[in-house]
Amino acid sequence: MTTFTKFSDCDTAPNERTPTDLTISGTPIHTGWPHFISADGKTRSGVWQSTAGVFHGPMNDQIEFCHILEGEALIKTEDGKEFTVKSGDAFVMDNGLQPIWHVDNFVKKHFVIVAVPASE
Repeated sequence: MTTFTKFSDCDTAPNERTPTDLTISGTPIHTGWPHFISADGKTRSGVWQSTAGVFHGPMNDQIEFCHILEGEALIKTEDGKEFTVKSGDAFVMDNGLQPIWHVDNFVKKHFVIVAVPASE
């Protein structure tokens, strides 16, 4: 079945978790609204937000497009680069990237995640 998903029409229950396995500092709470999951499960899209904290956001076997809706974050990559992302910014995190997110207060984004085959 082919679908059209308009996020503002979705009544998706939020998934809330404290990512203790990924947390470096603080006690961030991550909340996600998975508005779309493809029939094969390889593509997911929705809204995600985080409260303050520092945490890993590994891109293992996936590529993610993000569009920041509210707030701000500093994303540091393993090659020493730093990117400040804020409301209105859009970006892609490629498979294998191992970013560390620094959220001082709050950040909220639209996301599209596509699963890719495991690296060999």
